[in-house]
Amino acid sequence: MPDQLAQLSTALASSYAFEQELGRGGTATVYRAQDLKHQRKVAVKVMRPELAASLGAERFLREIQIAAQLSHPHILPLYDSGEVDGLLYYVMPFVAGESLRTRLAREGQLPLEDALHITLEVADALSYAHGRGVVHRDIKPENVLLESSHALVTDFGIARAITAAGEDRVTLDGIAVGTPAYMSPEQARGERQLDARTDIYSLGCVLYEMLVGEPPHTGPTPHAILARKCTEPVPSLRVVRGSVSATLERIVLRALATWPKDRYATSAEFAQALTTRLAPSTPLGSTWGGAPTTPPGRSIAVLPFVNMSADPENEYFSDGIAEEIINALTRIKALQVASRTSAFAFKDTDQDIRTIGEELGVATLLEGSVRKAGNRLRITAQLVSVADGYHLWSERYDRDAEDVFAIQDEIAQNIARALRVVLSDEEKQALIKSPTVDLAAYECYLRGRFFLHQFQKNSVHYAREMFTRAIEIDRDFALAFAGVADCSSFLYMYFDGSEANLDRADIASRRALELDSELAEAHAARGLAVSLNKRYAEAQEEFEKAIRLNPALFEPYYFYARTCFQQGKHEAAVHLFEKACDVREDYQARLLAALAYAGLGRDAEAEAAYRRALAVIEKQLEHSPGDARALTLGAGCLARLGRHEESLEWTERALAIDSEDPVVVYAVACVYALVGLSDKALDTMEKAIRGGFGNKRWIANDPDFESLRDHPRFRALLKL
Repeated sequence: MPDQLAQLSTALASSYAFEQELGRGGTATVYRAQDLKHQRKVAVKVMRPELAASLGAERFLREIQIAAQLSHPHILPLYDSGEVDGLLYYVMPFVAGESLRTRLAREGQLPLEDALHITLEVADALSYAHGRGVVHRDIKPENVLLESSHALVTDFGIARAITAAGEDRVTLDGIAVGTPAYMSPEQARGERQLDARTDIYSLGCVLYEMLVGEPPHTGPTPHAILARKCTEPVPSLRVVRGSVSATLERIVLRALATWPKDRYATSAEFAQALTTRLAPSTPLGSTWGGAPTTPPGRSIAVLPFVNMSADPENEYFSDGIAEEIINALTRIKALQVASRTSAFAFKDTDQDIRTIGEELGVATLLEGSVRKAGNRLRITAQLVSVADGYHLWSERYDRDAEDVFAIQDEIAQNIARALRVVLSDEEKQALIKSPTVDLAAYECYLRGRFFLHQFQKNSVHYAREMFTRAIEIDRDFALAFAGVADCSSFLYMYFDGSEANLDRADIASRRALELDSELAEAHAARGLAVSLNKRYAEAQEEFEKAIRLNPALFEPYYFYARTCFQQGKHEAAVHLFEKACDVREDYQARLLAALAYAGLGRDAEAEAAYRRALAVIEKQLEHSPGDARALTLGAGCLARLGRHEESLEWTERALAIDSEDPVVVYAVACVYALVGLSDKALDTMEKAIRGGFGNKRWIANDPDFESLRDHPRFRALLKL
């Protein structure tokens, strides 16, 4: 339409420079243009004049606005829309790839892996739209674009706009509402109330065509096709393509059921059927047009993101972004996620991807970098297959700093898609929930987390100060209150046994729960705070709530186990310490589990547990040879295993690294007691207590001091 192109070029000259026509369909002509304001390539779709006249500008713009509200990685976004000189148009990104229709025309049948991959991504897009009350009504290969190994659904809102115009004005004799080969039977019958199941039917048709090479029903005219849909069964997939399993055929046939009630109720259910029932036998890891790769397992480690900012002090921010992504991924039940502690052990390492992945026991690694400059962020992320180093997904985000929550959410969701995980509505809601609306408060929170992980007396004090500052900025920041509570509890336990810390932990944890009763971290913080006050029944209730809310959170298992251990409930303690280690391998939890076994008189299991704990500690020391706390706990294992000389050598190494840390000093006192050096043990214990190790109730029940329990000086030290 040269005249139309000239007309558009003139009317929209201030906004777009039109370059060429890309193609024509039943409803629109598509042009490539340059967006002059944003300096980017765009696709401008112009509705056919007769359709535009029937729709009317007001109805068109109202319905197309629906598409503008949809923001999803597999939905082509809407940039602009309008009416000029009687022409209705809308503007989308220019996709450099091709449509699914083009690929089908070239290849006919697609590889099974590719067909499933495309279907899952389209289903994910539809699930998102359906959750917002939007039904596409015209899913077909022409409306699925393929770019960078991903599917993009386009033209949301167009079929709805045509339907809204009324069948008396737009009919099958003019422009079809939907496309006959992919139209659901209820659309063919002219039903006006359509729901998500009509899109499921259409997607089933698309999957059928990708597998067989043509849609399930064909015919010489649109009316013939629609008649067959309503009267004839779907031809067998396996007759045409014998490699299709009976399971896959059953799934496709259910999606193509004549009556909506017999189909999958939601797109997510359809996708789940494809992923769960086919997972054992169907590889889903190949990329379109590329070399096949090893199928990615649903296990991942997030490595520390590299701080690319000019200011090295921004390391807290890059570490924090990686940690928040870990926390987000742990909310996805189908994913196995390596703990922060395990993954961050490889910070600044020069080991290759395969070595790191094998050590962490995961199939994929997420790497990334963060550049922060003023109010701008650049975050890059890439998901890498451990088996071959192939990039399964990558993205660069150039955004305002305020968008950091959206970026973290997008990264987590894109990882789930790359690993073929279909998110439940509950998981999606958990991912998009932001801990605060204030960036300054969030930055203070990330600083707090950064220093809390260093776990020295001064760093924990500073972490609490940062959490407090976050609260001053955002009084409703529940996670920051939980952070204050945890810091106060840790200070009381390890560095400063003052009652003021207990009181502050109690107040802050209570406030965290008042702000968000569904926050697992708040319940865990509350459980620890009240356990230190000997309110064990309340602590048990809080820890169990935290575990129910987030089974992937280490702290409630660990501190619940310690609470049970303190009460002499060794059977429960063993179970909980083991559960904690299932979530995150931890040498202290391993050692305490061994002590609990010993408390039960199960000596063989205790010895095996000491050996396991020692192995974990030795692995930690390979990465961090200067970890004085690991050395002292390893010395305790050696002492319990009868290797006293080695045990004392390890304590000397630890003290040479840090002889003032009360946690280290206390652990050394334990070793001295175990090897029979009573006076040295008491001297060292006194140093630990005077240095701030304040959990006297723990000291009183610590089995390492069994030989000193009745010593007058030991009893006196507990009264300091």
